[in-house]
Amino acid sequence: MSQRLSDYRVFWREFRGNFHATGAVMPSGRLLARALARFVGQSARPQRVLEVGPGTGAVTRAIVAALRPDDRLDLVELNAEFVRALERRFEADQPFCDVAEQSRVLHRPVESLEDEAPYDLIVSGLPLNNFSVPEVENILRVFRRLLRDGGHLSFFEYIAIRSARAMVSRGAERARLRGIGQALARLLEPHEVRREWVWPNVPPAWVHHVRLPALEETVAGE
Repeated sequence: MSQRLSDYRVFWREFRGNFHATGAVMPSGRLLARALARFVGQSARPQRVLEVGPGTGAVTRAIVAALRPDDRLDLVELNAEFVRALERRFEADQPFCDVAEQSRVLHRPVESLEDEAPYDLIVSGLPLNNFSVPEVENILRVFRRLLRDGGHLSFFEYIAIRSARAMVSRGAERARLRGIGQALARLLEPHEVRREWVWPNVPPAWVHHVRLPALEETVAGE
């Protein structure tokens, strides 16, 4: 309980200071975290897992609990305060410290990651609705570059928030929100394999699971 209260304090402070990049007033709930970690540990072979925007580690806790000894986890976080919180957790907080030797906390933008060894699974906590349309399109391109063919991308958004905001917005803001919706639709319509509704979360959310087809599957379907 004390750890969760500490996470809430850190998260609230960073939310007030940088809503654009934080995007939520509190860490993700446990049901949302479990849904986002749905495909961790579900492969017959070792997985390379990337979590983008882990914050204080609410979703990370579900990920590390599902990691197997041969799996590897990278966490990419821009917020320095969140990075320090994550590093402390991997030093002393179970189950984080149990997988510390197979995990890395990287204080850098996801765009800077190299793709020599692509990831089997990407879990994203980025607040896409807060970004510009070009930023969202670039993030999705980066995810595609970093994800192996046949890999999974899991991310969430709050239910109906974008459409509700678009309805009451005007001009450039409405165009921005609609553009984000169109960018996500281009990803989701051909590739979404599962959508989970998480009503108990605050606010309620749905989790999108996207599987990008293997190259041979794409060629065969052309």
